[in-house]
Amino acid sequence: MAFGSLNNNDDEVPMAEINVTPLVDVMLVLLIVFMITMPVLTHSIPLQLPVAAQENQPTPPELKKPVRLAINQNGEYYLDEKLISLDELKNLLQQQHKENPDLVLAIAADKTVKYEYVTDALQSAQQAGVSKIGFETEVQHSE
Repeated sequence: MAFGSLNNNDDEVPMAEINVTPLVDVMLVLLIVFMITMPVLTHSIPLQLPVAAQENQPTPPELKKPVRLAINQNGEYYLDEKLISLDELKNLLQQQHKENPDLVLAIAADKTVKYEYVTDALQSAQQAGVSKIGFETEVQHSE
């Protein structure tokens, strides 16, 4: 940026003008960046997430114990601690769902299990008509 006068006369006060062209260029670039990124930032999937109950709250007596499905790291299925195959899982869930339409399935999968085994279990539960499914997790204690 050069400060100077249009005439080379030393008696006149020098002109002090700032060149605003680079500033306008930067502002236009920032405007374009914000226009492009704003729809990405505001796009979200509408979800109604469940609210977790506190640990020390008593369980209401009218709730029945869920059927527990455990999946170990080798992909073996254990329904209420009994080793079963995937086909047996579907049949047993169908029988239990007929007896209790409000059947709740709690899946406890090892964190190293392949996701394929979990999706197979979910698909079997869906085919059996079970719609109330939850995942068991460990509670992280703060120390």
